[in-house]
Amino acid sequence: MAGRDDPNGTSRDIRDDFRAEIREFLGTRRAKVTPEQAGLPLYGGERRRVTGLRREEVALLAGISSEYYTRLERGNATGVSESVIEGIAQALQLDEAERIHLLDLLRGAGTTRPPRRRPAQQRVRPTVQRVLDSMSGTPAFILSGRGDILAANHLGRALFSPVYADPVRPPNNARFVFLSPHATDFFRHWDEVAGDTVAMLRAEAGRDLYDRRLTDLIGELSTRSAEFRRRWAAHNVRMHTTGVKLLHHPVVGDLDLPFETFPLPDGPSQFLLTYTAEPRSPSQDALNLLASWAATDDDIDQSTPASDSQPADSGETPD
Repeated sequence: MAGRDDPNGTSRDIRDDFRAEIREFLGTRRAKVTPEQAGLPLYGGERRRVTGLRREEVALLAGISSEYYTRLERGNATGVSESVIEGIAQALQLDEAERIHLLDLLRGAGTTRPPRRRPAQQRVRPTVQRVLDSMSGTPAFILSGRGDILAANHLGRALFSPVYADPVRPPNNARFVFLSPHATDFFRHWDEVAGDTVAMLRAEAGRDLYDRRLTDLIGELSTRSAEFRRRWAAHNVRMHTTGVKLLHHPVVGDLDLPFETFPLPDGPSQFLLTYTAEPRSPSQDALNLLASWAATDDDIDQSTPASDSQPADSGETPD
């Protein structure tokens, strides 16, 4: 995403960034599908320079001309019909998250609006905070699309106390995953969490390449983490709305916690994240112990929850 911080936003065509993303995304998707997976015949002795599909093979599978697909992969997305998009999605075997990401990129390639220098501050309404606080036995958070923890209840702050140990506010899951030395201990399946984190950031970037806070975060992670750079270059996207998180908390030990996420109407890109434990399980016992610890521990971050009168990110703390 280099070059997207043009101070004036007027020296070049802003659509070039989306065109580059389209080219790189479709190129990486094409490389992942072999002719065998696509049901294409291979002739004896055929030598291929690529392991994935050629552009002309994608065009054949999508029912469009090779020239048209080549122009599209180069970012010329003007007037692309829904049927063409569906044909390409089927040819490249895109899942739902990848299809939505492609649509976001194509939409962005057709925009002419200038990039915003700073997006509106994200706020969490007091009523939403009260909902979080009422969930006394359930760790609950409000997250932004870039992984900022905008609000949490007391048990949520206790559960994510290693994340809150970072003095930068708001706490950010992606920054913790890739920059904290404690992340590989806290997330027992760190590799999976790292892949999901990058894939969600990539999907968020497709919705708006000009979110300044998001581009700043990606720039920081790219500069400081070779692991993040490697994963970011893969252009994987994912919707990760439910599952089981395997954690190791420094106070109560291992927890296996199913999670659910729920989108909120307050935007941009806010959602509620909750963790629960199976009844009468060791994880439930550990969560109960964590709640007792949280009730007496004075070291958990007690900063004022974000509300209509308190922005979740004032923009004054560098991140």
